[in-house]
Amino acid sequence: MLHTVNKSPFERGTFDSCMRLAKKGSTILLYEDGVYAAMKGIATSGKVEAAMADFSFFVLGPDLKARGIDEDKLIAGIETVDYGGFVDLVAEKGTVQAWL
Repeated sequence: MLHTVNKSPFERGTFDSCMRLAKKGSTILLYEDGVYAAMKGIATSGKVEAAMADFSFFVLGPDLKARGIDEDKLIAGIETVDYGGFVDLVAEKGTVQAWL
């Protein structure tokens, strides 16, 4: 399953809910303000790094760029995708849970 998170981990509890309820082996795509959760050196970094053993993480590149975040500020192992990559993830996983 593909889980999408578009809210900052500092704004709402959607990121934490996703991390708590997603099943092992799921894919998590961070987009819009959700991309902040992919940054290294912030309060949620340790949580994301630990969860990488159970989940695959992706971040939407255009949303990073829109927020002035360089890819070198991302936690190692998080992949950046463009809009086409987003569509590919949806097609590959078949089922999407949007955490709004």
